[in-house]
Amino acid sequence: MKPTIRLTRRTLLVTGGASAALVASPALTRVTGAQALAPTPSMRGGANNYQPGAPVVQRIGGGGFWMSGSVRRAGDGAPLGGIRIQIWAHTTEGRENDPQSHGATLTAADGTFRLEMPQIVPIFGQPHGHLAYEGEGYKSVFLRPVMASARDTSLAAHFVLQPT
Repeated sequence: MKPTIRLTRRTLLVTGGASAALVASPALTRVTGAQALAPTPSMRGGANNYQPGAPVVQRIGGGGFWMSGSVRRAGDGAPLGGIRIQIWAHTTEGRENDPQSHGATLTAADGTFRLEMPQIVPIFGQPHGHLAYEGEGYKSVFLRPVMASARDTSLAAHFVLQPT
């Protein structure tokens, strides 16, 4: 079953598996008529332990946890396929600065991505993931969404990229 995604002006409600996480994004808005989709700002701490050039992988480590999301273009909200998203976290198999805790995936034609990785565990009191877009054609964005519970088995984050 696909996660339900509802975009509003002030929040982005993300559900996946048996968990739900609320990721604040005041700049998001659904494209309807004359409205335009605003770019996602980078989150504080999102770039911590970023390692440029992490390889595109089928899965990070042994798996068991799902990181998912979508990528759209600012303005018209068009889905962006073939976009490289890097994912890393502090997990049951490694710290967020360990190379084996990093991997990248490409978005599908509809702009969605999904990558399996080991269970995220709390570090500094918060279970959280890191996701990044850094490449040509769009401004870099680094996200650090926090999980609602350390027992969650999925986390989603959504990017709206600003063309350069």
